Amino acid sequence: MIGKTTKIKLISTALDVMKNSHSPHSKFKVGAAILSKKGRIFKGTNVEFDALTLTVCAERTALFSGISAGEKNFIACAIAANSNEFVYPCGLCRQALVEFNPNMEILLIAKDKRTKSFILKEIIPDYFKLNIA
Repeated sequence: MIGKTTKIKLISTALDVMKNSHSPHSKFKVGAAILSKKGRIFKGTNVEFDALTLTVCAERTALFSGISAGEKNFIACAIAANSNEFVYPCGLCRQALVEFNPNMEILLIAKDKRTKSFILKEIIPDYFKLNIA
């Protein structure tokens, strides 16, 4: 588990980047901040397109940002949404995140700033793993 100061910074970053959401269709804004083992934070927001299947979630945007910067060891991800309820990562994001660390701490942030945390593998216990002999 990450420390309180780091958790506050991760949550703040996710809330801040949510403002950059490009969600003209759903108006559903999401921001994510992923923390590398080295202590670096990478931001991401959801980006919607008219062809909705091209839409990319905030969690994967943050993950891809970290990977593009050369990081591959992630320990936590904060996900903020403009929803009164906690918004969990979708199946695609769960699979993408779990491949980097099934023990990653996930922090959910609701619109009213309530938070909830858990370990990623708790919500995707039997995830797909490509085993090529």
